[in-house]
Order: sequence, then structure tokens, then C-alpha cells
Amino acid sequence: MMKHYILSLNPTAKHEWDRCIIRDPLTAKRPDIAKLVSEAVGADTGNYLISVNIEVTVLEQAATSPVEQLSLPFPEVSVSNKLREAA
Repeated sequence: MMKHYILSLNPTAKHEWDRCIIRDPLTAKRPDIAKLVSEAVGADTGNYLISVNIEVTVLEQAATSPVEQLSLPFPEVSVSNKLREAA
């Protein structure tokens, strides 16, 4: 069974569970590894001793750019005293 996933690594993520994420490239859902293994084993009830071979091949790496903050120039607005009094 060959599956493709997107691996996102972010060692500076705020939460530990966001530091290493595997997602389906089409649905962006996190795969249920146990469900994938059970589908490969079959539908028979029982306990199984299994061997799982995970081979990782990087197909493409998308570089992440640093987050840029945009600064928008806002002109200063003077508020007249009449408007302040009305509020």
C-alpha cells in the first residue's frame, strides 16, 4: 500500500502537537495510522503480530518564507471637540 502525505515540521510552534504534522495532500486531514493498518490486515476479528515498514522519500520540499508583517501608513486624523462632546 503506497500512500502520500505532507509532512510539516515547525520546531518553534507554540504547541507541541503542531511541531510535526502529517496530512493528506488532498483533504488536509491527519491520517489514522491504526485504521490504515487494520485495512491492510483485513476484517477478521483477532489479535495480530504485525510488522510495519515505513519508508520515507522526500518528493519535494516547499521552503517556508519568514512571516512578514505589513505596515500600512495610516494618516493621523484630528477629531474636533464638537464630535468628542457629542459622543
